[in-house]
Amino acid sequence: MKLEIGPQDSLFYLHEPPSREGAPTFFFVNALTGSTDHWEAKIGPALRAAGFGTLSYNFRGQAGSDFSPGLELTNALIVGDILRLNEALRPQRPILVGLSIGGLFASQARRAGLDAAGLVLLNTLRKIGPRIAWMNEALPIVVAEGGVRMFMDATFPLIVNPEYLAAARPNFLKGGYEPLDPAHGHMNLMRNSPNTDWKFDWASLELPVLSITGWHDRVFRDPEVIDELSALLPDLRREEWEDCGHLVPLERPERLAERLIGFGRDIED
Repeated sequence: MKLEIGPQDSLFYLHEPPSREGAPTFFFVNALTGSTDHWEAKIGPALRAAGFGTLSYNFRGQAGSDFSPGLELTNALIVGDILRLNEALRPQRPILVGLSIGGLFASQARRAGLDAAGLVLLNTLRKIGPRIAWMNEALPIVVAEGGVRMFMDATFPLIVNPEYLAAARPNFLKGGYEPLDPAHGHMNLMRNSPNTDWKFDWASLELPVLSITGWHDRVFRDPEVIDELSALLPDLRREEWEDCGHLVPLERPERLAERLIGFGRDIED
């Protein structure tokens, strides 16, 4: 399905209401190179089998979601689209689930007025110090030169667990890198990502929050910062997964689905 925003702008989405009256709907917010596929392969079906609703979508610039030529895909635009989609579809008792920067976008949407029943942050909590700033600024440069494949080849061992890395190895390091067209949606999203506003008031999130951090995320995980920001959240359930990295929905989908079901039932009760 598509939510039409304008003549050349739309949001691709997949929405299934809950099969149980009063059950929440899990509203998924991607990372920059994410896709509805990451949520729908195993997590969405498990949640729906437990009676919950699901809503996944792709940012403008991601697969199936269109944007006007020359439109910059900024932090503010992405958050506005979350609010627009919520207003159009009115998912029942939404629980926002954001991966990486998607957790920040979800939190910003909540602050902007989205009436969420809960929030799940997957490797989101961070501050932008020199190391992460370097990575954020390198991403659009590397992708511009060699596409997403080059960036993933260079960083994958730093963001996923060893088991997942070994299984994925045959699909990587094949060369054939090509520059990404500056007009491509992924290039637009990445070009604007260093300007994302990470100075968020985490203490303002007065709703149930589940935060999951993967120990094998060696790019964005900073334990001291996570401790500091976690202490600000008024109603937090914090988990550290020693067998997982940054890409939680891909690395541990069954475990994540089970944990989301538990979180959803806690909110439902």
